[in-house]
Amino acid sequence: MEKTLNFSNTLLPSPTGSLDTYISHIMSIPPLTTEEEVALGRNLQSTNDLESAKKLIMHNLRYVIYIAKSYSGYGLNLNDLVQEGNIGLMKAVKKYDPEKNLKLITFAVYWIKSEIHEFVIKNWKIVKVATTKSQRKLFFNLRSKKSTLSTLSNKEVISIAQDLGVPLKDVIEMEKRMNNHDLAIEDNDDENASPSLFLTSSELEPDQVLENEEKNLLNTKLYEVINKLDERSKDIVKSRWLSTSKLTLEDLSKKYGVSRERIRQIENESMLKLKESF
Repeated sequence: MEKTLNFSNTLLPSPTGSLDTYISHIMSIPPLTTEEEVALGRNLQSTNDLESAKKLIMHNLRYVIYIAKSYSGYGLNLNDLVQEGNIGLMKAVKKYDPEKNLKLITFAVYWIKSEIHEFVIKNWKIVKVATTKSQRKLFFNLRSKKSTLSTLSNKEVISIAQDLGVPLKDVIEMEKRMNNHDLAIEDNDDENASPSLFLTSSELEPDQVLENEEKNLLNTKLYEVINKLDERSKDIVKSRWLSTSKLTLEDLSKKYGVSRERIRQIENESMLKLKESF
């Protein structure tokens, strides 16, 4: 398929003008089911049908936006990050194998991230602090591993080093370098290493990778919605549903000095708001 199929960025809506408008438009396009994507993939594979390719792309652009936003902390324009991610998605569509009976995003996520990584490396000077594959892996993951914007604690340093399989001193040094935006270090080609070499590897099956990506997306949305609740409602929802040691209606009624029934009402009202937002 890859040898004969040839489509360009004309298949994509351009993220120019109002980014909010573009995102709103993309998020209004619902994701396809596995069966729908497999059918489109087979049609694309057998007939090189550009309309099938366009549908596969359009209905997965929401994932590009989600992934691109996770790189917004590097000081680059989100429009540019989205455009690069879109290129990765198009490459993934060309290589999509419907016979595996998996959703496109299962492996497209790696193509999307790879294109964005290439863009970051070429355009953000501070990436020069990462001169080896292990340092680049740390560079691209350190921000997401930090729980706050403050300096890492010893416990956090140890945890990050263990999670990423890098020395403690590398974590400490990388944080210092990333906090110094004026630092200039000579870049090392590192044997022409490609971002695909330092993308986080996974031993999970493709369907598990997709499941994790969708869980992350839902969790992000969930906490965005919860944070819009008033403080009491937020605490009740978290205590009743998200805490490892869940509180009872009785516990919360004593905490807030109201009846158990009032706590139940607040909980039900909050859950209804969450459902409406989703």
